[in-house]
Amino acid sequence: MSSTPLQSASVSPMPAGVTDPNYKPGPGRLGNLTVIQLHSLEKFKKEVKDEGWFDEERMDDELMLRFLRARKFDVAAAKKMLHECEQWRKNFGIEEIMKNFDFKEKKDVDKYYPQYYHKMDKDGRPIYIERLGYLNIKELYKITTQERQLQRLVYEYEKNYSDRLPACSKACGHPVETSCTILDLWNVSLSNFYQVKDYVMSASSVGQNRYPESMGKFYIINAPWAFSAVWRIIKPWLDEVTVSKIDIIGSDYKDKLLAQIPAENLPKDFGGLCQCEGGCSLSDAGTVEAYRCGRAYPSSKWRRCTKWHCCVESSGCLFIRSFLLGQKSSCTE
Repeated sequence: MSSTPLQSASVSPMPAGVTDPNYKPGPGRLGNLTVIQLHSLEKFKKEVKDEGWFDEERMDDELMLRFLRARKFDVAAAKKMLHECEQWRKNFGIEEIMKNFDFKEKKDVDKYYPQYYHKMDKDGRPIYIERLGYLNIKELYKITTQERQLQRLVYEYEKNYSDRLPACSKACGHPVETSCTILDLWNVSLSNFYQVKDYVMSASSVGQNRYPESMGKFYIINAPWAFSAVWRIIKPWLDEVTVSKIDIIGSDYKDKLLAQIPAENLPKDFGGLCQCEGGCSLSDAGTVEAYRCGRAYPSSKWRRCTKWHCCVESSGCLFIRSFLLGQKSSCTE
């Protein structure tokens, strides 16, 4: 690896801890900020500090930039969004959840609505998998509640901040700020969506408004032909950057997924080689051993190595869900 100091791509410095000589930060991120964007960041931080609600531990530049990007670097709009998020964190009881929440019914819930994280893609992103076709709302709510489902969702968002993404960042030598999502629509009908409508809309609100700017890649697989047809119609109306991250695929998804995800990291159910003991959906693989862009990275757990922050789902994912439910949803990507 070259020992030559990495150079900033803009007026802002590279984030601390970058060791990857090929790292090129995306627009609106540290190391790739325009003069105006850098000024907006400084103004944003100053105003929040002056108003007395700046959290030194959590509100680093990466987090502030996520909110700025979500509002097109409109400082007033970003500040409003962040302030509402802080109020929500207090009302929802985030600190209490992170200290005491225990989702004991996880194994049973997995039978009726599999949602899980599993290893990393080739760009070092944690992979999130959701299998909507397995949903059985009647059986699901015999063993859990919508409230506990939302608490679990938030717990996993926060876990990404503190554990997963910092480990991915350390392993790859640069900030990993997004996730790779696989949404499996096998055996899905409109009734599946409407059964879980209330939960999905609540989850969408949490993801879009409290944890913005998270999508790296988003694969919708086993998409019904009607869905693909409608997607082709609405795609021209969406932001080009968002569209470039989304792939709508039918049953021939294997090669597409393997182009982004190492075979040993992709569950066998999706055409990969991974067969975790007890099932991939319950293994939480990646928290035991982090993978450096597909290659083994020795670690007994996710390492809290930096403060590179990100979130789980994306506004693009939330848009798709809302679209399937016939609801309006703003897309901030």
